Amino acid sequence: MFNQNFNLPLCKSLRRKIGQALSKWKMIEAGDRVLVGLSGGKDSLILLHALHEFSRRSPVKFSLAALSVKITGLNTEILETYCAAKNINYFVIEQPIIEIIKSRGEKSPCSFCSNMRRGIISSWASKNNFNKLALGHSLDDAVETFFMNLLHAGRAKSFQPVAYMSRTNVKVIRPLVLATEAAIIDEAERLELPIVKTPCPFAGHTERQKIREFLADLRKKIPDLYSKIINSLENLSDSDNWNFYDKIN
Repeated sequence: MFNQNFNLPLCKSLRRKIGQALSKWKMIEAGDRVLVGLSGGKDSLILLHALHEFSRRSPVKFSLAALSVKITGLNTEILETYCAAKNINYFVIEQPIIEIIKSRGEKSPCSFCSNMRRGIISSWASKNNFNKLALGHSLDDAVETFFMNLLHAGRAKSFQPVAYMSRTNVKVIRPLVLATEAAIIDEAERLELPIVKTPCPFAGHTERQKIREFLADLRKKIPDLYSKIINSLENLSDSDNWNFYDKIN
């Protein structure tokens, strides 16, 4: 049964953060065909909810659809029901990523899975004439990625808010990049979004989870840690700089 809370507008504070990201990095333009990578987690559901709201109210007109990469054990029926109720076109691609990870003995399953799913979705987007791929990475994800690169690769780098994938001619956008995980969790609960529990056996036992716990302790001592990291990312001088995209576009 369709939950009426699904139709509630996004809270002002979160809508403001998403609007800032969309405007600052010029993520969506008139006539864009935007595909949301829908995992069924809180981040991607909030992203879809927000972009659906923007698509109906914004003077910048764009079309919206969602796609899930269905790994073994993922229940997409509730996502299909949710999208149908909101008149969002929804597609599913089945891919045995967990089995591939196990057969390869991957040491970084989350990174491998993320890259594989992004490749699958961007290829599908390109073949079906979508020029933008929206992913639900939050501010927490950006900072965690920064520290993972810093501690494991010795690079002050995180993902870009907007990135061009030359192989598929698709731009990846991350509208939640200024929104905190805490704000996303609160809003997903308020809207009672149909969050799907991940069947991934590696969830909660990864390097990212260790970094997340490390940062939780660090933020107790440095409350403005996240804003300092974002300021650093925006003021780097080489191609890792978040503003590098503006210089070449």
